[in-house]
Amino acid sequence: MGTPSAATERDATAPGLARRLHDAMRAAGSTVAVAESLTGGLLAAELVDAPGASATFRGSVTAYATDLKASVLGVDAELLAAEGAVHPEVALQMAEGVRRLMGAVYGVATTGVAGPEPQDGKPVGTVYIAVVGPEGSAVSSPRLSGERATIRRKTVTAALELLRDQLRPTAAAGGGVSSGGTTGKKPSSGIQWRNPAAESGS
Repeated sequence: MGTPSAATERDATAPGLARRLHDAMRAAGSTVAVAESLTGGLLAAELVDAPGASATFRGSVTAYATDLKASVLGVDAELLAAEGAVHPEVALQMAEGVRRLMGAVYGVATTGVAGPEPQDGKPVGTVYIAVVGPEGSAVSSPRLSGERATIRRKTVTAALELLRDQLRPTAAAGGGVSSGGTTGKKPSSGIQWRNPAAESGS
């Protein structure tokens, strides 16, 4: 028996997770919007494919060109000039920008290098995913491998997982997303968390 393909593995995980995310957001009265670069609309398509998506999915922006990240999403142009489009702070600003633009509770963003060539000195498989919401923000930097299409699909699944983890505090308060882990706990591997309330001392 052969090894399952990347597409088969994705089909077994991402759609079910998207449905659970929509269920959790509906229960909490939350909404989500996404800003995409390397995934080129795949994340939005995954979310829209889930039944009942209209209740929680606000919309998306595919800002593939670097200048659109600044002009549409409000990413700092100086940051883009200095660091390029593949950077954790760029992902954060994309997520905050689409959240504000779409009037969503949560903003999710993807940026990275799908290949086949490196970009701005960053190797293929370098990916940054950000989620910004009322509890704070998170950036994940999974190191992905495979062909271009595989990296893009893996990024979609990783983005859904990061959104799930950001939703866990809400789920702990009112029930929501189950992933086999402990509800309400934030993951520690490869994820940087920011809590604006804690940083401001409030």
